[in-house]
Amino acid sequence: MAKKRKVKVNLTRRDFLTLAGTAAGSIIAAQALTVGPLSPFSRLKQAQLEGDEKTGHANGAHHWGMVIDLDKCIGCEYCLRACSAVNDVNTDKPWNIVVEEKTSAGHTFFFSRPCLHCQDAPCAEVCPVRATYVRDDGIVVMDYERCIGCRYCQVACPYDARKFNWEERTDVNPYIPTWGIAEVERRPRGVIEKCTFCQHRIDAGLLGGLVPGVDPEATPACVVACPVGARVFGDLKDPDSPVSKVIANNATLRLREELGTEPSVYYIPPKEGL
Repeated sequence: MAKKRKVKVNLTRRDFLTLAGTAAGSIIAAQALTVGPLSPFSRLKQAQLEGDEKTGHANGAHHWGMVIDLDKCIGCEYCLRACSAVNDVNTDKPWNIVVEEKTSAGHTFFFSRPCLHCQDAPCAEVCPVRATYVRDDGIVVMDYERCIGCRYCQVACPYDARKFNWEERTDVNPYIPTWGIAEVERRPRGVIEKCTFCQHRIDAGLLGGLVPGVDPEATPACVVACPVGARVFGDLKDPDSPVSKVIANNATLRLREELGTEPSVYYIPPKEGL
């Protein structure tokens, strides 16, 4: 097995569409709203900082993660469409994005991004009601019943991965049934929503003896739909999982690692050649 290589890449093209161009300021602003002595949520925030709340690293048997190979991605948007169908997402606010970009040498590639499921997640840190937190398996989840719609998490997210549900939805999802059927309920008006790594598939699959990242029924819809294998999923704690093998044998990067968010999504950067 080839030795894993860790590389640092200076993302000269607006750091992948400036997805986190104002990240530092956003995090500071969101924290200021919740931790000040006059904040009504300061006691809850202090409990989070003292470790009483679920905001930390994956400490369970699994740590689910993904690799996205930007050199393989062809920009077909199958991942976006399958995600939007299976999770019944508003097509105006997709949880996955796919955008055409260019390397510093002018080589065209397609950048895609789900929620990165950070282990030190700013969104979980600033949530005043514990509506978002990191599960024991590393998945950053939303409790829609607890969410009060303050949008602090949306401000704090360095990757623009969260969407606010402004209105009650009555639309017909155009991706259903061509790209899949809805496997979860629509979220109510007034809450934040985002990619969940299709946690419902993972949880049900494990109960049924399936292996996420190997068995399609237990694997995120975006990974299953990709026609060129640009997305790989699995258990980062298992060296024999598909995702661990890809990371071990390829140079990878994670977006905005300098922020210390510890994303669970790795990228294989595009080649610079034309």
